[in-house]
Amino acid sequence: MSKQIFEGVNVIEIGEIAAAPYCGKLLADLGADVVKVEPPLIGDKARTRGPFLGDVPNSEQSALFLYANTNKRGVTLNFDTLSGKDILLRLLKNADVLIEDREPGELDIAGLGYEALRAMNPQLIMVSITPFGQSGPYKNYKAYPLNTFHAGGEGYTLPGGLGYAKYPDREPLKMAGYFGEYIAGLTAAIAAACALYGRDTIGSGQHVDISKQEALMALSRVVLARYPNEGFVETRAVRELPIGGLMPCKDGFAVVMAFEARMWEGLVEIMGRPAWTQEERYKNADSRVALKKEVNGLIIEWLKAHTKDEVYHQAQAHDCAVGPVYTIGEAIGSAQTRAQGFMTDLQHPIVGKLEYPTAGYHFSRTPLLFKRPAPLLGQHNEEVYSRRLGISKAEMVELRLAGVI
Repeated sequence: MSKQIFEGVNVIEIGEIAAAPYCGKLLADLGADVVKVEPPLIGDKARTRGPFLGDVPNSEQSALFLYANTNKRGVTLNFDTLSGKDILLRLLKNADVLIEDREPGELDIAGLGYEALRAMNPQLIMVSITPFGQSGPYKNYKAYPLNTFHAGGEGYTLPGGLGYAKYPDREPLKMAGYFGEYIAGLTAAIAAACALYGRDTIGSGQHVDISKQEALMALSRVVLARYPNEGFVETRAVRELPIGGLMPCKDGFAVVMAFEARMWEGLVEIMGRPAWTQEERYKNADSRVALKKEVNGLIIEWLKAHTKDEVYHQAQAHDCAVGPVYTIGEAIGSAQTRAQGFMTDLQHPIVGKLEYPTAGYHFSRTPLLFKRPAPLLGQHNEEVYSRRLGISKAEMVELRLAGVI
């Protein structure tokens, strides 16, 4: 079997909740040996976040933690202590990548900043993930996912289309869950991969500065670019298709895109060319857009008599773009998802066997191996500290009693 892409790459992860752990997960899923460092006794804050298996709060049963930490080894370490700092430095001496999400300057004060680490290990790539980056007037601002998502600009445009039509006076919304954090983690993983590749060119590691705000702004870069160049501010009120959009069907919703001539003709065809579509005011594209509320109402009337899959298959066959809006259950259970092997089983010592999402990509020569569930708190202390660093069992006991590990 071919080696995995990042096999042989040693990563140390100091991060909590979602962004930094997701970055580490993506590298681990591609073969990197990722050691996750957690505070003793309490661990990653994600362990306290639900949902929990069976709705029973348990630090080993958080779905968020279980998902974001596959394929990693887990150790506990208080590196705010002198002994803990020394152990971390020993781990970093031969590491390729450090992923961290501490406040800017916090690690510098502790003697663990990039310049200090570079002097010890010039090949180290340090990936720092913070709300607003390592410089600028906002660098020390605290922020939660709600703050960074809206600071990225996308929240101002949500919900658009049908959501705005039904609730025009409601406040802007962020995407559900930790969407913004995952985007920041994905951005960080891509940057880390680029830095690993670039290390062969420049001959050394480097410090990678990830701003969650900027990672989210990059999603909306086309919209953002219109403001300084055109003075245009996109809002929820204008974020909709001229004809179509998110529309209700017999069994849910579908996104109908019929704004081009061929798309409109395809939609008319699958609707059976009703009499109203032959009226001049509806045949003319500009007139249709001017009457879009009325036109969309007539389309919805037809959609409600058909399932979203019926509409999807018929529309695609007639050059009209339609996307069915699947529930989580429908997406996971679909024949396509199963055929691609998107879900896989992992056996966990506490929660047992569960299905996990894998990845949205497949390589022909370098396999994706999902072989290790998220670690128990401190599960690999002995493996990492004793076997890798040579710390004796007697020292391990002393370190544990002192609250270092």
